Amino acid sequence: MATIAIIGAGAMGSGIGRQLAEGGASVLTYLEGRSPGTHERARAAGMEPASLEDIIGAEIVLSIVPPAEAIGVAERLSAAIGERPSPVTFVDCNAISPKTMNAVAAAFRPGQANVLDGSIIGLPPQPGKAGPKLYISGDGADKSAVLATHGLHVRRIEGAVGAASALKMCYAGINKGVTGLGTAMLLAAIGSGADQSLKQEMAESAPDLDRKLSSAIPDMYAKAYRWVAEMEEIAAFLGEDDPASQIFRGMAGLFQKMAEDRAGGGELADQLDALLGR
Repeated sequence: MATIAIIGAGAMGSGIGRQLAEGGASVLTYLEGRSPGTHERARAAGMEPASLEDIIGAEIVLSIVPPAEAIGVAERLSAAIGERPSPVTFVDCNAISPKTMNAVAAAFRPGQANVLDGSIIGLPPQPGKAGPKLYISGDGADKSAVLATHGLHVRRIEGAVGAASALKMCYAGINKGVTGLGTAMLLAAIGSGADQSLKQEMAESAPDLDRKLSSAIPDMYAKAYRWVAEMEEIAAFLGEDDPASQIFRGMAGLFQKMAEDRAGGGELADQLDALLGR
């Protein structure tokens, strides 16, 4: 039985933990300082609380945390590894740019870790469904094979560290960018009295997009606070010289506004839900 460690027991981390546990792996997680709800979610997923010393002894360690925490996780693990003689296999699975991914890799001293670049595309695993795909780059030695053996849908990219992160930036820029654009324009329509006409026109001339936004926008509210840093990472990925980077800096501001709206009672969300028929 392989022992696999996961740093981060949120919806995605605990879902992946459950999938691995159901696939026969022993799954460890680090819960110091986490809320009682996180402890319960990890327990329900079959994940075992462990110290950092136990975490770095696992066959492979996955980091599944908000983008802003990615470098900090690597730094804490590096400190825990110290002068350990055998390297840890570490996979950063976070929504970060290739530049940030390189900073994550640089947090480890030479010989401390085999650092792989991972990106998760799809929703958290649910019972009876296949679950998301985990793309991996920089894995010439096929260290990620153990994850596929225990139930994850792993796709290797024949590229160096940074390639999987680039894929995530591009996919999220399209997928979440559409959600953000729809949110912005629907709010503008509500504010100007054009909302019902816009909704009718979209249902008639762009029914697929109308259906997507009717589902994706309400689903976004609870995640908006996490998407802020992800949009900033996409802007950094595009670079200051690319005018499109301004789009994603604006998206970061939009999702920040939606996160603050949720914290303040959800007035904007209620208006959107009413328009979307939720």
